[in-house]
Amino acid sequence: MRKKNILCAVVLLSNCLYNLIFAQQTPVFANYNYNTVVINPAHAGFYQNSDITITNRGYLNQVDGSPRNIGLTFNSPLRSNNMGLGAGIYSDQVGVTTTTNVFGAYSYKLVFDHNYSRARWWSYNPNVLSFGITAGVTFYNEDLLSLGIANDPNFVSNINTLVPTLGVGILYNRDRIYLGVSSPNVLGSSLSSENNINIVNPVYAYSGYRFFATRFEEVLITPSVLIKYVSGAPLQADFNTTVNYRNQIEMGAGYRTNSSMNFLVGFHVSNHLRLMYNYNHALRNTPINNTHGIILSYRLGEGFDSRN
Repeated sequence: MRKKNILCAVVLLSNCLYNLIFAQQTPVFANYNYNTVVINPAHAGFYQNSDITITNRGYLNQVDGSPRNIGLTFNSPLRSNNMGLGAGIYSDQVGVTTTTNVFGAYSYKLVFDHNYSRARWWSYNPNVLSFGITAGVTFYNEDLLSLGIANDPNFVSNINTLVPTLGVGILYNRDRIYLGVSSPNVLGSSLSSENNINIVNPVYAYSGYRFFATRFEEVLITPSVLIKYVSGAPLQADFNTTVNYRNQIEMGAGYRTNSSMNFLVGFHVSNHLRLMYNYNHALRNTPINNTHGIILSYRLGEGFDSRN
């Protein structure tokens, strides 16, 4: 029992440092490439048709208390081509700590290409600058009593608090290139009722370039980079490349500067349904050396083949 308590305390300490320094984990390879509205509200309504996305990661890990998350998002344009809406709920669990985020996102787009409906299978908004704002709440819970640690005032009760969140973002897309900057929680934990909660605000910057491997524009290659900055923590960057065959089959690989590799493979079950599998492998010896994740997306209307 003593060993169990020590192990739990170590997990808890690691978890506290995780929340104090790193706030949220950077979304993994598949998540931010295929569900960008989670980190940037300017991506709300980017596609011509509404879509629903379900994500999960870490549920196959064998280590107790290892990170895992699950999420559901909805993303849709409005009748006006200049506005979009997004919403979602996602939950992260590390050790005895669970954070559940509920958010809504709104974007306003400046469309510079008058032929806006000229969507292609690889570019839905040929020339657009989008501004976004997101608001929501984070439900923060630490189940300290489950650790069974006695005679310590820091573990005599659980922590439950609600933290309002507010974020902003910008996205620019022009045919072959895209770039975005966002800050999904500019308030941090300033409105939290718990003084010992310190959720810091991450800032994301990302960009990618699309080019074709064939003259018939069937095989699309997209190298991209995502940079995350958190005050007091080392700068983190993801370098990734995806290969897409006409929105039917997709593969990718990448490197994260915390010494891990990302791998991705996916295919379209139908014109409306897409299934992606993501694998993250640590390059150094850690208790959790690999993590599996799944993303399932359903797009309404014309589906993923919205070409003219």
